Amino acid sequence: MVLPMALLRTAQNQPMMVELKNGETYSGVLASCDGFMNLHMRDIVCTSRDGERFWKIPECYVRGNSIKYLRLPDEVIDMVKDEPQSRKEIRQQFKARGRGGRGGKGEGRGGRGRGRGGEAAGPGEKRAGGAAAGAGKKARG
Repeated sequence: MVLPMALLRTAQNQPMMVELKNGETYSGVLASCDGFMNLHMRDIVCTSRDGERFWKIPECYVRGNSIKYLRLPDEVIDMVKDEPQSRKEIRQQFKARGRGGRGGKGEGRGGRGRGRGGEAAGPGEKRAGGAAAGAGKKARG
């Protein structure tokens, strides 16, 4: 399965055609894209919705929510298939490099140092008593 954002990232510096919801088409080279599917394009030929007027534009910005569809060369789709496709595969690549992940030494969620003040006890140790540990408690008697 090819995800749309992976497809767009791979399509950078490749020719593409974008049709907008208003019917205009922009044919040019994709310079960059962002997470909202906003596109920055270069060397564009813009066609009016009726197909009778054309404009040559050196560069433009297309807002992602106005896009109806994109047309890309088949080579771009083949290039995306060669890249890691799932987040799980990407995570495994990072783990193989020794980066990321949680904890270490048995610490994870709610490990040492998550209580109310005082000194944190290590594994198998009890918290130290004394004035600091008993401060704020009423004496029983």
